[in-house]
Amino acid sequence: MDEDDGHMIKLVSKEGDEFKVPIEVAKVSELVKTMIEEEGDDGEHEIPLPNVKATVLAKVIDFCTRHAREPMNEIEKPLKSGVMSDLVDKWFAQFIDVEQVLLFELVLAANYMDIKPLLDLSCAAVASMIKGKSAEEIRKIFNISNDFSPEEEAQVREENKWCEES
Repeated sequence: MDEDDGHMIKLVSKEGDEFKVPIEVAKVSELVKTMIEEEGDDGEHEIPLPNVKATVLAKVIDFCTRHAREPMNEIEKPLKSGVMSDLVDKWFAQFIDVEQVLLFELVLAANYMDIKPLLDLSCAAVASMIKGKSAEEIRKIFNISNDFSPEEEAQVREENKWCEES
């Protein structure tokens, strides 16, 4: 049995909402793990996460809880498929099937909290959205305006036509 079993920690969101989680779940985050180690074992820990909204933190905690119990398999790169359920177990594929705004917030939270498996999963979800798409389709998906003039775009395409040869 792990020495952390049974101990709880408070994670505090940007809005000040407190989430009490088992310490082994919180330690899936390298940031939280480091903060706990630096504070020492003086009982109750409260970790402020000023860059993470409460709704996103709740989702991150769901991931960490599952990952602590049943770790996610490594995602092969390059992605062999654009379908998440072909890349990871069903639970993780369903977990990451979220609105685009939340997906990007999960990428940011995973990066900030240093949760590599969640960062890999969320980035793979973004990558699967654009896999096999043209530049125009990608601009449409992410609502990006094309700021190249037709001449500039033609020049860029010419300089990079080797990318499209496959």
